[in-house]
Amino acid sequence: MATEKILVIEDEEPIRELLKLTLESAGYSGVYMAANGENGLSLAQSRLPDLILLDLMLPGMDGLSVCRQLKSQEETRAIPIIMLTARSEESDVIIGLELGAVDYITKPFSRKILIARIRAQLRQFSDVEESNEIRRDGLMIRIDQHEVRLHGKLLDLTPSEFSILHMLVSYPGRVYTRNQIITRVKGDGYPVTERAIDVQILNLRRKLGDWAVNVDTVRGVGYRYKQESTE
Repeated sequence: MATEKILVIEDEEPIRELLKLTLESAGYSGVYMAANGENGLSLAQSRLPDLILLDLMLPGMDGLSVCRQLKSQEETRAIPIIMLTARSEESDVIIGLELGAVDYITKPFSRKILIARIRAQLRQFSDVEESNEIRRDGLMIRIDQHEVRLHGKLLDLTPSEFSILHMLVSYPGRVYTRNQIITRVKGDGYPVTERAIDVQILNLRRKLGDWAVNVDTVRGVGYRYKQESTE
């Protein structure tokens, strides 16, 4: 039985019950439910869950406002948030990710994909990020040495390419917008266009060769490193 606590903030009762059943069937016993943003915030502050599933289209305080509040408070800032949305508009997803959400799932969703995304985020956020070395599918990043090897072969990456790759592989499955990548690599207010990030990704993929299939383009949003399969 999994010990992690998960908070679901969803106003539609049938979906709430489906999520509760899905989570409990996957072994999560600490599942808390809220039907609106205000109650969700209160539960998040009192229960301090390990992960939050947050619907964007909530009555009253909407999901983006809830996300903004959670990320502005010290005690809840580090809790990973996966957004649930039925909207096709990309703008809400991008805003949510830039506010600090780690991923999103579009309704209707696959139960298997939902659980895989949750497990990936819980696994990554439980890791201690003080290790100097990251290994992913034959790729090895030595952070202090600023060195990347693929199947033992040293790759010649620019500082920006190194930073982008390090950012993506640190959290498999997490989506980063182009603006987040610019901010992480260059800092706030740096005069780099989103198109320039696409070019950097293209050059990085060329250097990674066949391994580049692990770097996903999330259409209209940004990029992520594919999470490991749970099948």
